[in-house]
Parts: sequence; structure tokens; C-alpha cells
Amino acid sequence: MKTRIARLLIFLSLPLGGLTAQDLTMWYDKPAARWEETLPLGNGLIGMMPDGKVHDESIVTNEISMWSGSPQDPNNYNAYHSVGEIQRLLFAGHNDKAEALVNANFICRGEGSGQGRGANVPYGCYQNFGHLNLLHTIAGEATDYRRSLDLTQAAATTSFTANNVRYLRQYFTSFDKNVGVIRLSANKKGKISFATHFYRDEHIDDMHVSDARITWSGALPDGRGGKGLQFAGQVKIVPKGGTRMVHDNQVVVKGADEVLIFFAASTDYYGHDAQLAVENALNSASDENYDTLFKRHVQRFGEFFNRVSLTIPDKEDNSRIPTDRRIRRFFEDPSRDNAMAVLYYQFGRYLSISSAAPQTKNALPPNLQGLWAHQIQTPWNGDYHLNINAQMNHWGVEVSNLPEYHRPFIEMIKRIAREGERTAKAYYNAPGWVVYMMTNVWGYTAPGEQASWGASTASGWLCNHLWEHYQFTNDTAYLAEIYPILKGAATFYHATMVNDPKTGWKVTAPSVSPENAFRMPNGKTAAVVMGPTIDNQIVRELYEAVIKADKILQQGDPFADTLAAELKQIPPPVVVSSSGRVMEWLDDYEEVEPTHRHVSHLYGLYPAHFISPISTPDWAEAAKKTLAVRGDEGTGWSRAWKVLFWARLHDGDHALEILRQLLKPAITDATTYHGDGAGTYPNLFCAHPPFQIDGNFGGSAGIAEMLIQSHDGYIHLLPALPRAWSEGEVRGLKARGNYTVDIRWKDGKVVDYNVYGTSPDSVTLVVNGERIIKKI
Repeated sequence: MKTRIARLLIFLSLPLGGLTAQDLTMWYDKPAARWEETLPLGNGLIGMMPDGKVHDESIVTNEISMWSGSPQDPNNYNAYHSVGEIQRLLFAGHNDKAEALVNANFICRGEGSGQGRGANVPYGCYQNFGHLNLLHTIAGEATDYRRSLDLTQAAATTSFTANNVRYLRQYFTSFDKNVGVIRLSANKKGKISFATHFYRDEHIDDMHVSDARITWSGALPDGRGGKGLQFAGQVKIVPKGGTRMVHDNQVVVKGADEVLIFFAASTDYYGHDAQLAVENALNSASDENYDTLFKRHVQRFGEFFNRVSLTIPDKEDNSRIPTDRRIRRFFEDPSRDNAMAVLYYQFGRYLSISSAAPQTKNALPPNLQGLWAHQIQTPWNGDYHLNINAQMNHWGVEVSNLPEYHRPFIEMIKRIAREGERTAKAYYNAPGWVVYMMTNVWGYTAPGEQASWGASTASGWLCNHLWEHYQFTNDTAYLAEIYPILKGAATFYHATMVNDPKTGWKVTAPSVSPENAFRMPNGKTAAVVMGPTIDNQIVRELYEAVIKADKILQQGDPFADTLAAELKQIPPPVVVSSSGRVMEWLDDYEEVEPTHRHVSHLYGLYPAHFISPISTPDWAEAAKKTLAVRGDEGTGWSRAWKVLFWARLHDGDHALEILRQLLKPAITDATTYHGDGAGTYPNLFCAHPPFQIDGNFGGSAGIAEMLIQSHDGYIHLLPALPRAWSEGEVRGLKARGNYTVDIRWKDGKVVDYNVYGTSPDSVTLVVNGERIIKKI
């Protein structure tokens, strides 16, 4: 039975849905000059990014499983012999010597990630699929140019006029047929002429061109001198009118009225014959007419995208301004363009839907680049960094009503948990499972090549996602499914934590606060420690989750009682330093880089629930002081995390200020971590730099967190509303407990809302500062 809570507040208001929906189209008045200006299309399996050039058009293509490398066992099975000495050095305060021993004996075997350039080592890397080029014959100069991406339809267009002919190009990656579709048309007959070919820089073993199709196949390197993953692709060209012929490696069309181009790609990662898969996909799609294909695509995509609508009115219609200029205007003054925040929020949801295919067997979650890449060697291997980045990719899926898009990541966690049992044995001779700061599609779980960044464990953090999915869905069958994974992670920490000789607390050792370092009393720098604050918070959160899950499932697991007792020995979530800030390490070390991009010791603020302006105000003040020293700037994803921090601190204006900085126009070819390079590219992709998609997902999640929170024991409506967003409406957000929430506000106050649930319950709400307990 569906339940509903409704309450009219302040004054009689317009019904929900009364505000005019805002345009969700990104558009530009010129072709893309570089990849960071192209428009991303994807159905979770394949992707296309057209640049919209009038004559020599390039479309970068992708396939989500396009990984080099191969399964390996990089664990050092002698590592556990060193752990006792490493811990002894840490007990004695010799962190630098402990770190040296970690680097000598407690890292992976072999080449690891290849220092982030793993295309030709066993670790591998995510790679682009190739480039589809269209050389158009267009007479005259192009005018009235426009290219766009309609987020509501997951479709792109390019249009212009040349020599009194209006040309239209339409692109989408079908959510129904798993093909890319391009339609070329004009308002006069016989005006479509072009040559098309496909190329990839390496590892195409076979290519065949007929008058209707371009077919190719190849194999990526396995990192051991052999062939690994097999891939295949095909393009089919279907003209109406005109002629079609083969010239060298191209299909040439002349004088057509209209042309449909179909693109298909696959690999044998899924356990099928890649060539047969693309053949079947193309045959199925090309039997349909364009209008039917497009209608079904929009319908399937809309089943997910249309679950949430958000409107924050503007005084003027900013949708008439090209998106690249809107980004700059928003950075200059976000109050001038509230709809830009709406567009950015929905773009994050669009990317979630477009970069994963949860309905597919062995579906992969979005990687560091989602599924879009234009290089063979993608930055940092385009892998899954587990010290925040892969997690940030999924922070918005639950609250933004896309729970299915958590499942590919959850399934990956379940797979690496099995591999992580070997890693636990190798490095600690311990039961349970552990994974360190990175993984790939081959199940890598060992530490990285260097202690300072590769020695942080991620298994507890990953369990946060397992638990969050349950909290939002209330699915007890799912909880029973993942309970052994939660328990296995807790088992590892329970078996390996040691007592800090100074405090007696049980802590992890060795570990690091991700990618950060400190200055020791002797002036030397180090990263390796016992019990960094993030670990203490993660272990506490994990233990609490296991205990609650056992109670919900009524299992009576004695291990839950063991963890409950051990919780008393774990450090508190926050220890406040003499400076009034949250301490990052057990000792109040001097920070080597006070403005470091990672703010890991505020894990307890977000994504965890320990720090709250309501329930733990002193800790919240310490978090504010911590953020003041860290500063508002940082890499793209770091700024996104800070949006979430300030939202959790109920400071909407500061959250909006960080969102403004997140949308700072990025210098496309910058390679520095600092300065103008971080921000947002013209196509709204987040600049680390270079492009990393986590900032997009984190920024979108931050906007949702400004509108609704449910982590502190109640559903809080508009907890961090900026003054600039004084009026608005949102429908379809999710709260923990499997509630769907609609909110309408005016003058910064809620004027109407609905809360829908799936079972009778008591719901606690905070609305306009008033706490309401509603019994249903």
C-alpha cells in the first residue's frame, strides 16, 4: 500500500508542479575545437562524442569494457612477515622508517598500475574505442550554426545553413537497441554527400569495407606480451536516394536525400562473441525506421531521467545563451543564472544514466572518465580509484532516484571482495577481505606501488555504499545478500587492528590519510601512520552497519556482539586539536600541505553521519575551522566534495560559493593540479584537470544535498538552501527509508510538500525549522 504525507505550511500555495519547467539543453554556436567541448552520448555500454564540425566531422566512440591488461595476482605473499616490524616502528614514532619498510615489503608485486600508465602492463587501462570520421561535402559558408545536447532526450543535434540549404544532423546512443544512430538530412533533396571511415591508433587486426558497412576487430594487449580482450565494431550506412560506393577504406555517399548511420561495438568481456554481438545489434536496429528507434530510445531513457524534476526560477531566460558563456557568467555571479545549477544537477543525473547499464550482465560502473575517453592511455588508467573517486561517482544515485545505477558498483564490490580475501592473507595473514586504493575490471585488490598513496585500505569505505543502498531502499532481501560482504570487511579490521600504546585505542596499522603527508617532530615528512581519522570513522561506521544489519535480519550473529564491544575501544569519530580543527591523524602533526585536495578526516561529515550541526554542534564547528584552513579551492572533485561538506553544515550560501568555483571555466590544456586548470570544461565535464567525471557526480549530489538530507535520523527539507534560490520546486528526490519527496518553496520557506512511502511508518521531518513526527 502506498502511503502519503502532505502538509500545507505558511500560506495556501500553488500546487506542486505549478512552476514552469526550465530548459535542459546544452547548446553552442560553434563546432567543438577540442574534445572537452564535444557532447557526451552514452547508453551505459557504448558512447559517442560528436564534435559538430561542418566539413571534417569526428565522432569519438567508446565501449565501457574496453580494457587492456588481464587478471593477475599482484599480492606479495611474504608481506605479512613485515607487518609486525612496521607496527613496532610506528609504536616508537619512527614513521619515516616504517614508511620505508612499507615501500620495500608491503606494496604490490610487479608493475602495479604502471604509475598510472598501465596500458601495456597487466593492470591495463581503459581506452577509447576509436574515431568515426565523416568528411562532408558542403557548398558555401555555414551560417546560423547550432549544436546541442537535449538532456531530456539524451540526443544531440548539429544544424546550420549553407548555400540556402538547412542541414540537420541528429545523434543518439539507443537505450533500446544498443547502437549509436546518426541521421543526416537537409531541407532540399539530394544534398547529403560525404565519405566516412573509422580508425583507431592501434590494435585493429582486421578491417573490411563494403558498400554498406565498415567492419573491424582486434585485441588489446594483455600486459604480458600477448593478446587480451577481443573487441569488434561495425558501422552501417543506409542512404535514401543518391549513390553509395567504396573508395579505399571509406564508404562514399553522393546526392542522398537522407542517410542513417548505425554504430555498434562490443567486447568479449561479457562472455559472448563480440563480432556476432555487433552484427546482431546492427541487424536489429537497421530494420526499424528512425522515428520508431528514436521514440523507443527516449521512452526507455525517460523511465529513469524523468523521475526527478527541479526548477529554480530566474529573472531572465538564460537558456538563450550558449552554454560555454553561461558557465563563465555563472562563475562571475551564480545568482544571475539559477537555471545553470539546475542544468548542472540534471547533467550529473544524465551522466549516471548514460555511463552504466545496470540491466546488463557483468555491467560495469562508470570509471574515472565515466565511459568517455579520447585516448589510448587514459589519465590514471581511467580506472577505479577507491580513496574517493569511484565512491563519489555514486554519491548522487540514491538521493536522485537512480538506485539501479548503484548496482553495477555494488556488484563490482562483491567481486573484489572475493579477490580481497587473498590480499588479506598476503599482507596480514588475516581472515576477511581487504582492497587498497585502486581496482580495475580484472579485480585488482593489492596495494599500489608506493605507500604514500597506495597504502590506504578501501574495503570499509566500499561497504558504505552497500549499506547506503539498503538505507535508501529498505530491501531486506538485498541486505541478506550483502551481509556476508559487510561482515567479511569487518572481520578483517577486527583481526588486524592494534592497540595504540599512547591511548590504548584500537587502530589500523599501517595506513595513510589518503595521499596526504605530515611533518614529524624531527622535521622529516611521512605519510604512513596508525589510525588516521578517516580509518577510525570508516571502521566505526562499518561496525555499526554490521550490528544494525544483524538486528534487522534477526540473525543473532555473535560476531555483532563482538563488534559492539570493540566499538568502545575505537577512537571517537572526531578528536579536536588545540587549533579547534578536526585532527587528521592520532597525533596533531604539522601538515605539509594545509590546503591539500583530500579532506579525508571529514569523512565523518560526508558521506558518514557523525558530524552534524544539530546532533554534534561542537564537531561541526571543528569541521568548519578545518575547511577554513583547507580553503575553498582545489581540484575539480575536491571542490565537489566541499559543496557536500558545506551542505551538511547547513550553509547553503557557502555551498553555492563552492559550486560557483566548481564551474570555473577550465583551461583545457592545463596539466597543473592548481589554479585555473581546475573547474569545468565547456561541455560541462569536470576538470581535475584533466577530465575526471567524479566532480560532475559529486557536484550534482551536492545540489541534491542542499535540498534534502536524511542521514541524521529525520528527513530535513531545504537544509542548506542558498538565499539566491529563494523560490523553487523539486519532485522525486529520495530519502532514507525508501521515501520519495516533493517540495515547493517560496521566499526561502517550504510552502508545500509531499512524502511518499512504501510501508506504514512514523516519519520525522524538519520543515522550516519545525520538527514534525507524523504517524501513518
